[in-house]
Amino acid sequence: MFKRILTLFKARNLEFMRDRSAVAWNILFPILVIVGFSLIFSDERQILYKVGIVGPRTAVSPASEAQLNSFIKTKYIDFIRFRSVPEAMPKLLHHRIDLLINTGTGTFWNSKTSPKGYIAERLLKASAVTPVAGFSKESVTGVEVPYIEWLFPGILGMNIMFSALFGVGYVVVTYRKNGVLKRLSVTPLRPWEFLTAQILSRMYLLLVTTAIVFVGCAIIYGFQVRGSYLTLFLVFCLGGFSMISLSLVVAARSSSEEFAGGILNLITWPMMFLSEVWFSLEGAHPWVLKVSRFFPLTQMIDAARKIMNDGAGLREVQSQLFILALMSLIFLITGSKLFTWHKQ
Repeated sequence: MFKRILTLFKARNLEFMRDRSAVAWNILFPILVIVGFSLIFSDERQILYKVGIVGPRTAVSPASEAQLNSFIKTKYIDFIRFRSVPEAMPKLLHHRIDLLINTGTGTFWNSKTSPKGYIAERLLKASAVTPVAGFSKESVTGVEVPYIEWLFPGILGMNIMFSALFGVGYVVVTYRKNGVLKRLSVTPLRPWEFLTAQILSRMYLLLVTTAIVFVGCAIIYGFQVRGSYLTLFLVFCLGGFSMISLSLVVAARSSSEEFAGGILNLITWPMMFLSEVWFSLEGAHPWVLKVSRFFPLTQMIDAARKIMNDGAGLREVQSQLFILALMSLIFLITGSKLFTWHKQ
């Protein structure tokens, strides 16, 4: 028994070691993740709270000035300058910042639905260095979006991303490795017919599962769509299609499941953390914001949040739809040109 187990153990290890691309990715992938996170979330930039500031550099009163100077010295808080309250208030309502301070009037706002806003307010009040009142609190104007409602479009988008990338890319690679594509190549089936069937199948399953999750969460938590359901459906369709097209580029020639899995993980991890699925990138490095705009997940989530949280219509999300359509076209053409039935 042990001899048979040892023989299979050695055989599997040799099979893995012969796949040089898989070995390389198993070593390089965690290193790349660590390097990426060290650049984005270094100790010096480890931000726990984000505070927006509008108004002049000097506060309206000496007490407010002293309180603000003491507050600014607090570590792990990112202070972001805005030109006006109308510009900054939507950021507060959508949990992109935790607190908003107006130095010109000596007032501040925080969201009632934000736990971080509560802590930031306590830290501001604890920074008062004189018994004289410094900043005073004002009521937030506008519709506050609970964090769970802000998070919901991101979760739906993330689910679509994983379903599209691994549901098509990984499956096609498995077909090639197991010889399924080789057998299909001697049938009348054309490559574009095979790829079309894969895309349509995954789009159908993706939209059905997303609809089930959406309806279930809407019933349980009472989520609402303030915009058009048809526009939201179009966003998810284009977003899912762009992800599927991207997965075809990965699966076009590879016959190694380990290598394809490494590439897909290398794609999904940055998108998951830099597309504002869990948290806002407000105040992040400018290069991080620029890189995030190249991700299809960023465009899909951005458009979905505008529709679900803000009631935006087709015109307000047309730029995101155009970018998703352009990405889909580029990925689809690239994947189709590179596709081959046989192992390389």
